[in-house]
Amino acid sequence: MLEEIAIENLGVIRAARVPLADGLTVITGETGAGKTMVLTGLGLLMGGKADPAAVRPGADGAVVEGRLRVAAHPGVAARVDEAGGEVDDDGTVVVLRTVAAAGRSRAHLGGRGVPQAVLAEIADELVTVHGQADQLRLRTAAKQREALDSFAGPDHQDDLDTYRAAWSERAGLQAEIDDLTARAAERAREAELLRLGLAEVERVDPQSGEDAELTALVGRLGNAEQLRVAAQEAHDAVAGDDVETAGSAVEAVERARRALEAAASDDPTLGGHATRLAEAGYLLADVATELSSYVDDLQADPAGLETAHARLAELTTLTRSYGETIDDVLRWASDAGLRLLDLDDGGERLAGMRERTAELDAELAGAAERLTTGRRKAAEALSDAVTQELSGLAMKGARLVVDVAPADEPGPWGADQVAFLLEPHPGAPARQLGKGASGGELSRVMLAVEVALATARVEAGSGAGSGRATAPLPTFVFDEVDAGVGGRAAVEVGRRLAVLARSTQVVVVTHLAQVAAFADSHLVVTKSTPDGAPDDAPDDRAGVTVTGVREVTDDARVRELARMLSGQEESATARQHAVELLESSTVGR
Repeated sequence: MLEEIAIENLGVIRAARVPLADGLTVITGETGAGKTMVLTGLGLLMGGKADPAAVRPGADGAVVEGRLRVAAHPGVAARVDEAGGEVDDDGTVVVLRTVAAAGRSRAHLGGRGVPQAVLAEIADELVTVHGQADQLRLRTAAKQREALDSFAGPDHQDDLDTYRAAWSERAGLQAEIDDLTARAAERAREAELLRLGLAEVERVDPQSGEDAELTALVGRLGNAEQLRVAAQEAHDAVAGDDVETAGSAVEAVERARRALEAAASDDPTLGGHATRLAEAGYLLADVATELSSYVDDLQADPAGLETAHARLAELTTLTRSYGETIDDVLRWASDAGLRLLDLDDGGERLAGMRERTAELDAELAGAAERLTTGRRKAAEALSDAVTQELSGLAMKGARLVVDVAPADEPGPWGADQVAFLLEPHPGAPARQLGKGASGGELSRVMLAVEVALATARVEAGSGAGSGRATAPLPTFVFDEVDAGVGGRAAVEVGRRLAVLARSTQVVVVTHLAQVAAFADSHLVVTKSTPDGAPDDAPDDRAGVTVTGVREVTDDARVRELARMLSGQEESATARQHAVELLESSTVGR
């Protein structure tokens, strides 16, 4: 809902703050006082097109600031966050629009600059304006269908939810079927390549780490003589078989150990060194034994070398195609086996999905039929409700026709197309809303529609066991809803606005006291000229017209209603009539 609007330098308004409360707020004032500028400011906040000509003469630019309560609209709060703005702790967000006299405008949402279109998105959820120059909330077939579905009640909404869930599932399945069908040849080629690769891996039957072991074996067998000579020389040097050295490393270490042990009684430090030499002697003896065994085992094996080379060649073929190492090849084979199972299962899955699609088609047909039945029943009830409202709004004989016809093809909302048509009088052809009706008539039609929808929503929300939370209605703004009516019809307009305001915020610009008397909050737009200058003075310093907005209550409200009735706010007769209007407006509320 709207909490307030602040306007600076817009049209005749130099500075004004318009507080907006819950329920029904009416805005009144003399012709030319600036009521239209209040709606212009609201339009700017709601993402409307900026007109530099609307900037107050002599000012550099106009500023309109509003505060919106979005706590009950989580989708709107999320959009504010997405745009980079912030919702205040009290659940409100500040919207700012500036219009330069040079023609440039700026929009801010929650403290962050945003494109004008973002404000329009927010407005679509929060505010609905009905007037001659404004778009209708129910301007599209989709919006009219949504309104009819809402009017039809919670059971119908459950049927709609069931249909939409089945439609969504079927759409997902059809996408998978189309994908599987379109890529059938590609999947077959992929499966064949996987089979060939797996067959090759299975034939070679590689073992984990086998490539590294074979590489080491080939290196050893290919250099057997060089390895034998080196090992033998090392053995001779350690074990004492080296003629040139005339002794062994083992013997030399042993002589050194005995020498140190003999002298250890004179210096214990030498005993420690002797111990370490003993350990070295043991290690050398072990090395000599192992070298001897290595030389004995190392023999030239041309056949074994050839076999190792052949096996390594087979493994290399695999690593060129499926991985850098045999372990990589084995991992590829595991993954390829799972992928092949998935590809081979495609035919069975395709058959299963087609079977499920057929089941969903049957479910959708039944659900669509229930939706059509519900919509036609609701269409008749909504048409009767709105037509009855129109009769009391000085449009006797006019009828709203809610047409439910088969759509060209089923969609996510069913198999129907919905249209709201107005039959202005008996025998006249029914035409789309907005065609063939004056602005005032159209506003009254929309008031009748909104009252009927809001009444149904309230009844559904208060119904026992409905189990469904009703979404909050937007703020409704009506301009010229009372155009062309008076007397009792005007009273009925006010009464219906009051009914609508029981469930949502309603703001009305009106010239009729009969409508204003039903207000919960009454705002008056007043104009004055400083220093007694005429209203058409050229600029502020010469005393251009200044507009302000004030709330009137009690006697001040009686005087305003008297002015609206007779043009003479101090007239005793007009004041008495105003009091009677206020008293009668409270009856039954």
